[in-house]
Amino acid sequence: MPLNFILTLSCEDRPGIVAAVTSELAGLGANIAESNQFWDRETGRFFMRLAFTAPDGVDRDSLERALKPAIERFGMRTALVDQARRKKILVMVSKFDHAMLHLLYQIRVGWLDAEVAAIVSNHEDSRATADYEGIPYHYLPVDKADKGAQEEDVLRLVKETGADLVVLARYMQILSDRFATRLYGQIINIHHSFLPSFKGAKPYHQAHERGVKLIGATAHYVTPELDEGPIIEQETARVTHAMSPDDLVAAGRDIESRVLARAVKLHLESRVMLNGRKTVVFG
Repeated sequence: MPLNFILTLSCEDRPGIVAAVTSELAGLGANIAESNQFWDRETGRFFMRLAFTAPDGVDRDSLERALKPAIERFGMRTALVDQARRKKILVMVSKFDHAMLHLLYQIRVGWLDAEVAAIVSNHEDSRATADYEGIPYHYLPVDKADKGAQEEDVLRLVKETGADLVVLARYMQILSDRFATRLYGQIINIHHSFLPSFKGAKPYHQAHERGVKLIGATAHYVTPELDEGPIIEQETARVTHAMSPDDLVAAGRDIESRVLARAVKLHLESRVMLNGRKTVVFG
């Protein structure tokens, strides 16, 4: 049976990169279904994503052997993903569960192709939801005197479940630099503002006090720099002076849920590539 793969690569931009890769794939009889590329003129880096079907008899090892000369010649950083393997996500949530519920729904209807390996929370509020969905629930309270112990439990859980991605669905705890570094590029957070705007507590109340006309949400990768990670997806909505802080919160919850789900989908489909403090997103 033919196998579907996604190849992503980045390297210093030079002539012949596309030809080198596609020629090898053509030589194996692979059929390219989608191709995206980007040249960052500021850094001189080249980024590419190829979705293709390999014919019977051509497996992952065959592809890696065929592509190795091109990879070494151009000094490429590559990732080859078998699309038949359903990716696992670990969802972390505190008390506000709207973003998590939206993720679960999008998985249930098939828009997100993923398996929730576990739900982790520092509260018990979402246990009933996890039980209903048949998802293992891990209540891991945070000891302010030793937050590292809880994070070690999470890291252990990531390893045990084989989770490919950790999703912070309004998980209201600041992660340590060590934790963020260990899982760099594997944790997505939804921030309840259109970064870099109103930070900290009650952003919608701050926005209301300033009379803003746009609110929004930002999904980004987690880094040691709080809320400064590479941005994956954003959205805004127009608001008016007649709206109360509660109205803004309600509108914000809808935006947060949509933005996080889109960011997770982009990541799961290997459409996001890290480019320093930024991302290259092939929509």
